[in-house]
Amino acid sequence: MLQSKLFTKTKKDAPSDETSKNAILLYRAGFIHKELAGVYSWLPLGLMVVNKIKEIISQEMEAIGSSEIIMSTIQNKEIWEKSGRWDDEKVDVWFKSKLKNGNEVGFGWSHEEPITEMAKSFVSSYKDLPIIVHQFQNKLRNEVRAKAGVMRCREFVMKDMYSYFKNEEELNNFYNNCIDAYMKVYRRIGLGDMTYVTSASGGVFTDKFSHEFQTVCEAGEDNIYIHKIQNLAMNEEIFNEETLNKMNLKKEDFELKKAAEVGNIFNFGTKKSEEMDMYFTDNDGIKKPVYLGSYGIGVTRLVGVIVEALSDEKGIVWPESVSPFSLHLISLAKNENGESYKKAKDVYEKLKSQHVEVLFDDRLEKSAGEKFGDSDLIGIPMRVIISEKSLAAGGVEIKERKSQEKNGEIISMDQFLHMYLKDC
Repeated sequence: MLQSKLFTKTKKDAPSDETSKNAILLYRAGFIHKELAGVYSWLPLGLMVVNKIKEIISQEMEAIGSSEIIMSTIQNKEIWEKSGRWDDEKVDVWFKSKLKNGNEVGFGWSHEEPITEMAKSFVSSYKDLPIIVHQFQNKLRNEVRAKAGVMRCREFVMKDMYSYFKNEEELNNFYNNCIDAYMKVYRRIGLGDMTYVTSASGGVFTDKFSHEFQTVCEAGEDNIYIHKIQNLAMNEEIFNEETLNKMNLKKEDFELKKAAEVGNIFNFGTKKSEEMDMYFTDNDGIKKPVYLGSYGIGVTRLVGVIVEALSDEKGIVWPESVSPFSLHLISLAKNENGESYKKAKDVYEKLKSQHVEVLFDDRLEKSAGEKFGDSDLIGIPMRVIISEKSLAAGGVEIKERKSQEKNGEIISMDQFLHMYLKDC
């Protein structure tokens, strides 16, 4: 991609009402556009990051047996009334509207009820189980006050997965597999070392305990207590003597940290199935309720957490696995006829021909300082500079975005190409 043709441009300032670091940096770097409070559009660079996170999540969900679907955002009132969660007293984040015929509809904030209603048409016998499906979809939640940039929005992309099993043992086994799969996701996107499986209450989802995945982050909205030795944590809502005694743990062995929730999973047992009249006939001929689990990851929320946790004073620092590009190729030429521009263009074409993800800063009117500033702000993991100076010194200058060194390393052109091209 040529930076001169990029749909977006970097900006010096963010909207005056934007206070969160993630939204300020993403806006200034050209990843998002703010539509209104808590509502953002994802621009080409931002969508690249979102899609890479989705791909990683999808790979890990498919690895534990899930198939991808996509469901309607428009919700049937009657289905949600079966569980009582159409009531605003029970769920206070509904967006609701009316069709022209006067029938009331909602806009999906979650999908346990409609997916269960759908699954009923495919399950009659124990032979039809298990069912495991996931989707990526825009969720709509009528938050009283949207805050924390893309970390807490009124509209956001979510991965939600649902599992149906014939007994508690099978559900528990999958639930534990899902915990492992979630942690693989966080490790792959660069947050593994700072993310904890956290015991929590079920909230509006279930009266059982649930598990959150919390990333230690000063911009987080939650307080969690992390065990100083064991790799476990508790949300402050359940951090009390009763819970500690049940788990045979001591209060003094925990330390308080600010954290951002990056995922959650819920074990509904048979409660939801009984509410929704979802039963199957077991191999003993007895009619039984299905065991349901629900598993969510806020995809666009993860983008904000990565920015909050890993950025520096210069801008965003993307992990390579989710960066919009692997390389930021920068030409410092002032005209297209110079040797350095021709070399840079040739390198770009070679990289592109072998599907290396490269953003080529081919802008002739920008100074070196402006280009380096934009590169730091956008946050691509590796910067490659081609200039008359670098060519005279023997090749190209390479520098990792996370490096604190002022200057990069000069390597030969052949050495650089061997790093990225198979046929060089």
